[in-house]
Order: sequence, then C-alpha cells, then structure tokens
Amino acid sequence: MSQQERWQVSGNAAEAYERYLVPTLFTPWAHDLIACAALQPGERVLDVACGTGIVARLAAAHVGVAGHVVGVDLNPGMLAVARAQTPATASARVEWREGNANALPYDDATFDVVFCQQGLQFFPDKAHALREMHRVLAPGGRLALSVWRSLPYNPYNRALADAVERYVGPDAGRGMRAPCGFGDAQVLRTLLTTVGFRETSIHIVILTMRHPSPAEYIPGQLAALPFAGAIKALETAAQTALHNDILTALHPYIDDAGLAMPLEAHVALARK
Repeated sequence: MSQQERWQVSGNAAEAYERYLVPTLFTPWAHDLIACAALQPGERVLDVACGTGIVARLAAAHVGVAGHVVGVDLNPGMLAVARAQTPATASARVEWREGNANALPYDDATFDVVFCQQGLQFFPDKAHALREMHRVLAPGGRLALSVWRSLPYNPYNRALADAVERYVGPDAGRGMRAPCGFGDAQVLRTLLTTVGFRETSIHIVILTMRHPSPAEYIPGQLAALPFAGAIKALETAAQTALHNDILTALHPYIDDAGLAMPLEAHVALARK
C-alpha cells in the first residue's frame, strides 16, 4: 500500500479534518503559501490534493470573479466536505473534481498557478506528479508547494506518531511519520529541476500552531486521521492513555493560553 493510499480518510474523518485541522493547522499555512505565490486578479488556479479545499477557497478570494479556481483530490469524502463550504460571493467560482495527481484531468497549459499544500510527500511517484503539474501550467506559470520538514523539526508530529505507534501499532506509527518523510530540501530542489521547473527557490517557514484547549484538540485531530477507526476501537482506558501521553509530550509547548507549537515546512516556488 502506498503512502497516498495509507492517508485516505473514510467515514466522518473528512468532517473532523475540516472542523479541527483546517482552522488550527492548515489555514495559517494556506495564507502563507498564497502570499508567497502573489496571486493576481483573473488568474487560473489549480490546487492539487486539495483536501477539504482551504487553499482553493482562499485563492478564490484573491483572483476574484474574473479568475477560476479548481481543487482536485483523490478522496471523494474530502471533496464532499469541500463542496459544502461556500466561498464569498465576490470570489471566483471554485470547481471541485476527483482526480489523481499522476494524471491530472486537464489539458496542457491550462493554469497560471498550481498549488500543492502538504500533498507531495504522499504521492507514490513524486516526479510523475510534478511533471503533471508542470504540464498543466501555462508558460511562465508558477508552482507553489509546501512539505513538512523532517520529524526532528516538528515535535508535534513526532509526539503523535510515537503515541499512535505505542497504542495502535507499528504500521500506524509509520503512517503517522509519513507527513514528515520528505523533508530534505536538496532532494526536493533536484526533483523540481529534473522535471523542468526553473527559478526554483525553497525557504524554511516556521509558523506557530495555537489552540486554546489541547485536551480538546488532540482527540479531534485523531478523529481526522486515516487510523481514526483503529483509535476509536481501542478500549476507553487505552484512548485516555493515548491522549495523556500526547499531552505529556507536548507539555513544554503549553502555556496559560493553551498550545503554542512551532511547525516547520519547506515552501518551494518555481516557474515553468
């Protein structure tokens, strides 16, 4: 099973993803990624591995009614939640489409900007997926993507992975480490250059994830994982112990205002 397949959610996990992960985790990063891309009114935008659509929704507000935004994802459950979110009336129309990053369902040179927020690390053939993003970009078009840095730079991911491995099993632990499994900037740079991108720049971006109640947020995040069913199947005492182990690991990052956790990613910008 590929990491992409391993990270496909089911059941109510997409709703939990939108409720817990998007506001606290992915929205700040989406704002940063869009700012880096410097979107212009009227541009055509593709969001690859869009999940529940936060990047696409924010992009729509920047390109306006003259623009066009498409979100593509492999998971129909994620897309169903994305469709339920209504963008502002002054925004571009957003189209949601089921599709694979290795075979994007669009013609050559269709888009001015392609985004991929925290998706590339899960693709089984990263070079092929990047070639597809390159193909659908117009000449001079821009790619903006982000991937988490490795686990030593992301203690939150490490705390979750260690606890899930302890209580659910080694396979779940390996799956939980996958989001941080493509953290080498030089490998990313080489891959982008190899598939034809130019003017590539990669920056380390550090943002602070904040939540007023980590004791509430952690169960919500766990419910949004591909392993949510296995976690829910644990006995109540084991679930409580799992939550407490994560809280203990995160204790150095909890203050009177709640959780204040640094997260690090590589943000790459490139042109066709």
